[in-house]
Amino acid sequence: MSLPPGFLDELRTRSSLSQVVGRKVMWDARKSNQGKGDMWAPCPFHQEKSASFHVDDRKGFYYCFGCHAKGDAISFIRETENVGFMEAVEILAREAGMPVPKQDPRAQEKADKRTELADVMELAVRWFRLQLKTNAGADARAYLDKRGLNDAALERWEIGFAPDTWQGLWDALKGKDIDDKLILGAGLAKPSSKGGKPYDTFRGRIMFPIRDARGRAIAFGGRAMDPNDNAKYLNSPETELFDKGRSLYNVKEARTAAGRGQPLLVAEGYMDVIALQQAGFEAAVAPLGTAITENQLAMLWRIDPEPVITLDGDTAGQRAALRLIDLALPLIEAGKSLRFAMMPEGQDPDDLLKSAGKGAFQKLIDGAVPMVQLLWQRETEGRVFDSPERKAALDKALREKIKLIQDPSIRSHYGQEIKDLRWKLFRPQSGGRAAVAAGDGKWAGKGKWGKEPPYKASHTAKSSVLVAATDARMTEHLREAVVLAALATTPEIIEKFESGLEGMTCLDATHRGLRDVMLRFAHEGPEVLREKISTALGEDTLENLLSQRHVAITPCIRKPGDTEMASLTVAEELAKLEAARGLDAEIAEAVEDLNGVADEGVTWRLSEAARAADEATRSGQQESAEYLVGDNGARIDKDERSAWDTLMEKIIFSKSKDQS
Repeated sequence: MSLPPGFLDELRTRSSLSQVVGRKVMWDARKSNQGKGDMWAPCPFHQEKSASFHVDDRKGFYYCFGCHAKGDAISFIRETENVGFMEAVEILAREAGMPVPKQDPRAQEKADKRTELADVMELAVRWFRLQLKTNAGADARAYLDKRGLNDAALERWEIGFAPDTWQGLWDALKGKDIDDKLILGAGLAKPSSKGGKPYDTFRGRIMFPIRDARGRAIAFGGRAMDPNDNAKYLNSPETELFDKGRSLYNVKEARTAAGRGQPLLVAEGYMDVIALQQAGFEAAVAPLGTAITENQLAMLWRIDPEPVITLDGDTAGQRAALRLIDLALPLIEAGKSLRFAMMPEGQDPDDLLKSAGKGAFQKLIDGAVPMVQLLWQRETEGRVFDSPERKAALDKALREKIKLIQDPSIRSHYGQEIKDLRWKLFRPQSGGRAAVAAGDGKWAGKGKWGKEPPYKASHTAKSSVLVAATDARMTEHLREAVVLAALATTPEIIEKFESGLEGMTCLDATHRGLRDVMLRFAHEGPEVLREKISTALGEDTLENLLSQRHVAITPCIRKPGDTEMASLTVAEELAKLEAARGLDAEIAEAVEDLNGVADEGVTWRLSEAARAADEATRSGQQESAEYLVGDNGARIDKDERSAWDTLMEKIIFSKSKDQS
């Protein structure tokens, strides 16, 4: 409908925005200046304690400095009342005492019909409530009493009863000269397929009126009294008044309660909402028998930026929560999300409140998890990720979900949160080689095969060349230091080497701490990374690492910022560490396999492992001699014995200890 020129301007001029808004907020007396029309209040569109919502009454505009909501009186009514443009105009014009210009005949006819349908629905509400008080409603009253609904609750929720008769409501409405088309149009009756009188839609059911954001009765929900009924709950069919996907049970009252600061709770059914309200959780709503729709989600966010979904703790409830995640991911924005409070298995909110009380339910709400946690749980729960292929499949599934997020900032935060959760899941465990303390030759636990760790060298062995085997561990420690230093000074390449960094043994607590902090905070930039390292490990940790002689002379440390040189250094050192790990694993297996004299298969495996380690050693021969000197002065690589000789000495030593 097109309104006459100047009508909206006059309407805005004659309407006081502060009066319109004042019905929904409490003005901050300290900040507001009523004489100048300069009013401040906590925002009605998002939860806050400070008064960041500003109304300029003279200009007729509002703006929230928190959630950035803005508009005029018409847009405020549209948002808070959940109505269309023309309905908002009508509400505002009625308050301002201005007649709304007549619409075109077809539009006017449609509006008139909606009004007539709403009037018929009110008649039905009264008739159902009356039937609950008759003898026919005795069983229904007993059921409601058993569920804890007293007379005050029945009055508050306008609960009624539809007798198990075919034309009870039909005859009552016809007795008031209601037109057939209106009864059928309101969804209160259905035409007979046999040519007889239309029959009532609801029969033998406890009736719950469903009202819209303006308080109009638009539909009913009926709970069957017959336990064998195929439909436990039945909603009105969709009509010109009722769109199931755009309606919420108890939306008007919940919006008011949420405006007072209560969290918005989303339950599954009518009885859950009623139980929550009776327990003091007044901002509770429920979808109407179907999964939450995009329109309902928008309605929820207009009431509260972070509704709490309280779904039943059964399989169906969990499936509903997971479906909701897929719906919400493309729609979330900064300040608009969901949290989930899953009920104990086999219970709904009503059950939990009755069995454990308000305190237990409040604790569950306080512990509601963000959506990213439920997304992670869906993709990982009950699954084993013991192969690269399974890990890659998890990464792919999570990437696909995160791609659905439109807001780049939220998408980035989701990616980091998933990365943190993934790190916790695949974090290297202590024990085996990872538990070796650098430089002391001691093992913290049993090895991979459950055998006791290597023994201390005997007195006669201490002077032998076998003692030099500790140099291999020192070499590994120095290589780790170079890797960590290169990544610390060039954090932009950390993501490229995440896999290798995660698998790095880290022979002491400092190295492990550095690795963990880098994996978690590298994306936040060099300054933040340094701050996190300083906070977690001490202010001197990074300085001590970079000042070590073999680290300080590394080319990429001497010339920080050269990402290509740093990448080559890290790749080379990680390859050498990997080769060393492979050699140690073969030695350990060989010690297990040897019984007396080694067979050809074992010696061939050892020779291959030794060759790989030898190649890794030779690949770094151009490193300077100073680089090869550790803090204790030991020369590590330059005079290193051949990998084969070292390997055989280790085996003979290990066998001699077993035999002793």
